[in-house]
Amino acid sequence: MESLYAQRLERYVTAMRNEKPDMVPIRPFVAEFTAKYAGFTCQEVTHDYNNAFTAVRKCAADFDWDAVVGNMVYVWTGLTQAIGLKYYGVPGIDVSADTGFQYREPSQDDAFMKVDEYDQLIADPTGFLFNVWLPRVSNDVTAIGEASTFTSNLSFVKGGMAMMQYFNAFPSQGELLRKESGTVSAISGMLKAPLDILGDKLRGFIGLCHDLIERPEKVRAACEALMPHLLHVALSGADPDKNVPITMWMHRGCVPFISHDHFNTIHWPTLKPIIEEIWKRGHQTLFYAEGNWNQHLSSFAELPEKSIVYHVDKGSIFDVHKALGHKFCLSGGIDNVLLSYGTEDEVRDCCKKVIDGVAKDGGYILDASAIIQNDAKVENVKAMTDFVRDYGVY
Repeated sequence: MESLYAQRLERYVTAMRNEKPDMVPIRPFVAEFTAKYAGFTCQEVTHDYNNAFTAVRKCAADFDWDAVVGNMVYVWTGLTQAIGLKYYGVPGIDVSADTGFQYREPSQDDAFMKVDEYDQLIADPTGFLFNVWLPRVSNDVTAIGEASTFTSNLSFVKGGMAMMQYFNAFPSQGELLRKESGTVSAISGMLKAPLDILGDKLRGFIGLCHDLIERPEKVRAACEALMPHLLHVALSGADPDKNVPITMWMHRGCVPFISHDHFNTIHWPTLKPIIEEIWKRGHQTLFYAEGNWNQHLSSFAELPEKSIVYHVDKGSIFDVHKALGHKFCLSGGIDNVLLSYGTEDEVRDCCKKVIDGVAKDGGYILDASAIIQNDAKVENVKAMTDFVRDYGVY
């Protein structure tokens, strides 16, 4: 098993460095699919992370995958409910028991950061988050100036205990994956673009759109203030061996969510230096390009060679390969709709087309376009895995 692990790690790392391994690595980002395969509901893997970990290990043992994430159903309600977070819709409570957790974005009027609070965020990002933002996103935490309560005080104890319990469990999960199935833990650490932090967790998307038009200088200053903190978070969870990448979940920083001008003057200038600094420290960043980012490929080509792995969702993987394939490894490109509603032959045809089009010289990792949820057919995921393992040998 240790020999299998070493072989898979070498294959995975070689491809990520945009080189040619012995075969195409398989690294599916599987979330609620693991629950379906292991016989759990979405509620069961969201409420009990041990169920989620078990489901991942069962998939890793039964499918011939090189690398997986220890748990892609990343919301554990033991943690989110410990501090009473408002912005998650929880399976079995807010949504049906077999629907994945949902993000509940506030209305513009109820945004977690008000339009006149930019200066507070810019002056002291951590102070603002702790003193202003946290009481707004929590049902339990009382605001500064209000009377302290037992529930509020206890939420910090519960939240701290839950945070330590959950995140300290991931190293053990990685070791079990290694020992039980010889499977590599695919990522380590996380990053988000400063503008995505503003849109996702502070101003809301509608509020951010107004701000980009009405006060772009404040938006840019806020992004700049967040940069060192996001770099610190990314590096604090990075792989000490510098093998697997820090993942950046790319949300709504592309056209048509924002304009080319706002991408070029705010989003990219406050993200690019973070990526470059991460690479200077010896770590790659996995650009998980949710949606279609093809209009910004020329900007990504400015990054140092091999500094990123570029994951393709709705963009054309063939166009991405033409623009970036000479510098960076690519992953993804296997249509999730096919995995859910197509036939096994259609899945195989898609895999063949992608491998023939972008993987000839290495630098490609097999994965679905987006995170695989519980609507994917087991037989189609198996067909994808088995076909690529046979056809993707160099």
